[in-house]
Amino acid sequence: MTDTAPHDYDVLIIGAGINGAGLFRDLCEQGLRCLIVDKGDFGSGTSAAPSRLIHGGLKYLETGEFRLVAESTYERNLLLRNAPHLVTPLPTIIPIYSWTNGIWPAIRTFFGSKTAPRSRGAVLIKIGLKLYDFYGSRARQMPRHKMLSRKRALSEIPALNPDIVAVGTYHDAAVSAPERLVLELVQDGVAANDSSAALNWTSVESQVGGVVHLSGPEGTRMAIRPKIVVNAAGPWIDRVNASLGMNTSLIGGTKGSHILIDHPELLKQLQGRMIYFESNDGRILLVFPYLGKALVGSTDIPDSDPDNAVCSDDETSYFLRSLAELLPGLAFDRDQIVYSYAGIRPLPNSEGVAPGLISRDHSAPFEAAGPGRPFPVISLVGGKWTTFRAFAADVANTILGHLEHSRRIQTDALPIGGGRDMPQAADDRAVWVAGLAQQSGARPERTAELLERYGTTALQIGLQEGTAPVFIGATTFSEAEIGWIARNEKVQHLEDVLLRRTQLAITGQLTEEIIEHICKVTGNALEWSDARRQSELNSARKTLAEKHGIELLQK
Repeated sequence: MTDTAPHDYDVLIIGAGINGAGLFRDLCEQGLRCLIVDKGDFGSGTSAAPSRLIHGGLKYLETGEFRLVAESTYERNLLLRNAPHLVTPLPTIIPIYSWTNGIWPAIRTFFGSKTAPRSRGAVLIKIGLKLYDFYGSRARQMPRHKMLSRKRALSEIPALNPDIVAVGTYHDAAVSAPERLVLELVQDGVAANDSSAALNWTSVESQVGGVVHLSGPEGTRMAIRPKIVVNAAGPWIDRVNASLGMNTSLIGGTKGSHILIDHPELLKQLQGRMIYFESNDGRILLVFPYLGKALVGSTDIPDSDPDNAVCSDDETSYFLRSLAELLPGLAFDRDQIVYSYAGIRPLPNSEGVAPGLISRDHSAPFEAAGPGRPFPVISLVGGKWTTFRAFAADVANTILGHLEHSRRIQTDALPIGGGRDMPQAADDRAVWVAGLAQQSGARPERTAELLERYGTTALQIGLQEGTAPVFIGATTFSEAEIGWIARNEKVQHLEDVLLRRTQLAITGQLTEEIIEHICKVTGNALEWSDARRQSELNSARKTLAEKHGIELLQK
């Protein structure tokens, strides 16, 4: 298909990761006609590769980024309210190996030293946690920190390194399905303004005379004439700007890798808590329970190749070695790994600064219209997963001012997707679950499972599923559920379902039989030919093997 006459939009957003999706929703709520596009699936780039934490940034206190910590803790608290089906509290402990170490290095870092502090002692941790409590008091959702004795810590986690002198405890939060949160933001935007649209697997080809040419699935092409363009392409920002006729060097990314391990004894000792710990080389790592597995991360290595980011053998060895040092009472090996992933953080170009000290704050350089490009371009640089809403609000205000359009609604208290009308109290949830069970004929245990997975969107899925769901292999995902996802959540490829609409891949549940079953259900829903189904299976197998270390035996 060739380009048709240009479609007019107020704003074209390039990149449907968390920052682009958050901005899309905000602008649609204000009544602007927006189009968001992504060269892959929604949330399939860097936004699919976080540590799955929603956190205030405790370590940013060391670099004096108090405004960022205040913003992050506030946004964390809002997400616990606005997306309770996806974001939940995460109790956390910090092992401490001395009483006073790290004070002078921390002071040097605070005043601009480019090397990170090492071996943070109890005094330093205590000061940091008190400050963290202070900044987290706005819209507070969780309890304040505590310090526990060595004896108490070792009684609760016997495998912990006995060299500790104490542990600090505090709360942050985790997101169970970051890719789904991105999708729900996009869906909320389209629902708020039916003149807006969202396209995945759609690339920017060129810009000529103010018209941006797009290439979509199966050879489709589209021409867009925007009043303003937002480049939210993350680590691909400079490449996208080049396609718009601009020469920029805004990004100096770092790679963050993670692994998921199947380790029942580790989960038993964690008891739902995260351990936020310092490795022997001074880097901060974490391990916490994630959907029945243990998630371990993250590295922070300079890298500028987002299309080929994978967790390397060296990084895997580093994780396993660090875990063994943290928990010498447990055994760790590569056979326990069920999944790995990596992404490039879109951090600002910061040559000469240690990767861990590069600011996670956000900025939005504004490039005015020029010859051959009659629209301005705003590039979204940096930022944290947690602060996407605040970043979006700042940029939205800039765009609204440029277009002389007033803000209609603030987004602080705006629920996200299935978080809308989500019952909060246990009694209210029980009533909701019983109601859906009565309507659908399903067991209450099943409706509770759907509510936890999808929030109030579970109502639509539960009614579709009915009384006798047919489950896919040994999973808790049903044929009706996968079919509903395929028809209603802009699925273009099998990997969209395996990697992002469900958590089957990351939790190590996939087998050859399961992906074939899911392909059959998805293909039926989307009317794929036999050849298309085989192509999707081959492509999914390749992605799982090359990007995530999952080898599936073919029949």
